[in-house]
Amino acid sequence: MRFEHRLIEANEHTFHVVCAGPKEGELILMLHGFPEFWYGFRHQLTALATQGYYVVVPDQRGYNESDKPQEIEAYSLDALRDDCVALMDAFQREQAIVIGHDWGGAVGWHLASTRPERVKTFIPINIPHPADMPKGMVKNPTQLVRSSYMAFFQIPFLPEKIMQTKKFKYMAKGLQMTGREGAFAKEDLEHYRNAWLKPGALTAMLNWYRAIRLDFRNGPKSFGQNILVPTTILWGWNDPFLSKTLAKESLKRCSNGELIFIDDATHWVHHEYPEIVNHLILKSLKKTKHETPRSLK
Repeated sequence: MRFEHRLIEANEHTFHVVCAGPKEGELILMLHGFPEFWYGFRHQLTALATQGYYVVVPDQRGYNESDKPQEIEAYSLDALRDDCVALMDAFQREQAIVIGHDWGGAVGWHLASTRPERVKTFIPINIPHPADMPKGMVKNPTQLVRSSYMAFFQIPFLPEKIMQTKKFKYMAKGLQMTGREGAFAKEDLEHYRNAWLKPGALTAMLNWYRAIRLDFRNGPKSFGQNILVPTTILWGWNDPFLSKTLAKESLKRCSNGELIFIDDATHWVHHEYPEIVNHLILKSLKKTKHETPRSLK
């Protein structure tokens, strides 16, 4: 299937987005996580577009071909949520089906919490609600160890220096070591390296983590709110970064939610078992498929 690459002005920034499927179809907004970009959802793009959905996958701010503000404050959850709303507006849609992996899912949780009228269905993949992370670390000390890399990312300059060594050799190796064998092919990693090499990209990507302290200091409204939109949580059983307890705690926040574990999969389940992930996404969407999406007037 042919992918359309576009530059969209939204929320005072320029976003590179990749689109596929019929433009009159229901809008699916897919949000990638760290350290990926639109390419990480390539398997889902084709599968969902061929089912009649109009699939839009942006390089989120700080990534690949999109704008890369260097201020930490530019990566608050509110700002990242507002990017999503502005992208929907740019496509003249009042609602979207939102699918997010890793950090993209964290943005999706915040969007579904604070702007539920803009989300028809929410599908987070291997990411808990942001408010459950600190609770998970308290209840499960092993989660603190799993998340230790987040503390390292808070250090200025040093993470950038180490991570870009030998053309991002250690970042690429990290993807391979934490996923199932074959999840990231050599040619895939070259695409990632090219995205990471963009001027200002690595600092911008790390600033998503550095902004966490600002979010918790300010206490986003979403931290205390339940999720009212239909939600299906997909979770690779063997995630090395995030415990299954976090998934179960996040489900408790959903008034209309479902949690599906995928055996033998890791944090990178959408790469490892794309057919299963695509099947589960489409199965979830059948529940709301026949509702007419609204357009902005």
